[in-house]
Amino acid sequence: MSWTRFKALYYQNPALGFALDISRIPFPDDFLARMEPAMQKAFNEMDALENGAIANPDEDRMVGHYWLRAPQLAPTPELTEEISTTLARIKDFAAQVHRGQIASPAGKFKELLVIGIGGSALGPQFVSQALGRRGKGRDKLAVHFFDNTDPDGMDLVLKQIGRRLAQTLVVVISKSGGTQETRNGMLEAAAAFQAAGLDYTKHFVAVTGAGSKLEQTAQQEGWLARFPMWDWVGGRTSEFCAVGLLPAALQGIKIDQMLAGAAAMDKVTRQAVTAKNPAALLALMWHFATNGVGAKDMVVLPYKDRLLLFSRYLQQLVMESLGKEKDRQGREVDQGIAVYGNKGSTDQHAYVQQLREGVKNFFVTFVEVLEDRAGPSLEVAPDVTSGDFLQGFYLGTRDALSEKDRWSVTITLADVSPRSVGGLIALYERVVGLYASLIDVNAYHQPGVEAGKKAASSVIALKLKLSAALRAAPGQAFTAEQLAQSVGGDPELAFKILEHLAANDLVKKHARTPWFESTYQA
Repeated sequence: MSWTRFKALYYQNPALGFALDISRIPFPDDFLARMEPAMQKAFNEMDALENGAIANPDEDRMVGHYWLRAPQLAPTPELTEEISTTLARIKDFAAQVHRGQIASPAGKFKELLVIGIGGSALGPQFVSQALGRRGKGRDKLAVHFFDNTDPDGMDLVLKQIGRRLAQTLVVVISKSGGTQETRNGMLEAAAAFQAAGLDYTKHFVAVTGAGSKLEQTAQQEGWLARFPMWDWVGGRTSEFCAVGLLPAALQGIKIDQMLAGAAAMDKVTRQAVTAKNPAALLALMWHFATNGVGAKDMVVLPYKDRLLLFSRYLQQLVMESLGKEKDRQGREVDQGIAVYGNKGSTDQHAYVQQLREGVKNFFVTFVEVLEDRAGPSLEVAPDVTSGDFLQGFYLGTRDALSEKDRWSVTITLADVSPRSVGGLIALYERVVGLYASLIDVNAYHQPGVEAGKKAASSVIALKLKLSAALRAAPGQAFTAEQLAQSVGGDPELAFKILEHLAANDLVKKHARTPWFESTYQA
């Protein structure tokens, strides 16, 4: 990888505080020209998307997350007004909470509990970690998350909040209002408030779709406020609506700067000159690195602790958008790009050994941040700081991988700020959309997720049948196979369910050898 190649391929945009190095992906000289017709087609499809074309035919929906940071681009005046009005409401609500005008019966809110899952949690978590507790003082509210239906996990969060529960604001996020994990978290949180002798309705806020079960509950119970989720915003691209902006504003993050950074990145990545469009360049690098069929995984290594959750955020954005069995023509293609990562230089003591010398089934995305900290740094050696070592480990690891023909791209940010984080999110939203066009898949639906939800519902239905069968035969013990046959269920699922019930003292287990002769009773 030569200096000449680096000079020819390095993209830099000082106004964005952003740079992109694609020189360590060894595409041939004619690759960009060969891909240009497909890239222009992708640009045209993106233009249609932003102009309100139906992008999700499964649900007859537009996809308009780009309008969230530029409401004037929405296809109707009504949508423009609704986006602008909601943003104003978010900022006003957060300001009233910070001033204590909206408060709990015990006084000003000091803690924030966000309840959501998937896109309703990963974006807010990433932004909270990246931008929290910076500068003078601490966050306006300390942020916690219920992002799963794990009872022990929820107990841990509630224990962290402790006696401050009386001054905790709760934001429940679910577009349909029926997402089971979020509903469970809402019920668990409400029960915790009631157990502490508190009226949870004086603490709860809903972010949900119009007319949803959650909106009806919030309205009937008189929650503090309700904010909309629109059907034209997918969960994994919802950071710039109330899903992400409300928790960020309550935490004290400057959401106007986030939106400005996203809008500025949109403007750059909207142009149809490939060499001047970093999203297009990244999409083409993904295509070359994976042969356009997901042949290699993407390892994301940000060299900044604040960006630790970036790989988790990208996992959903990339894998849920691109991981599709069929293309837009209905042909079976089994597409996708697997994403994993942690942070540098931590990973130099973990899986970089395999990246350099093991199976060559990946390409790396390095994220470099130029600003070390807010203020001067200690010299840990003469004229050398900890930040110098961090950059040294990044550059050293990049070169060590290149020596072994391991490919990489590098994104360089001037700093980690609301503007740069907003731009980073907008960049990858655009990359995913362009790449999806290149491989002809629909990036905006997720049939596999719905299949998993249906499968989970069938497990719950079987659990109820097994419990009923045991209660109907008090004092009798049955093997998992016998119980499954009696209710017409799968014996393996029955065994797993019964083991779970026994571990939680909900049924009694009589262990036998071999294990499948063990019996269970009410």
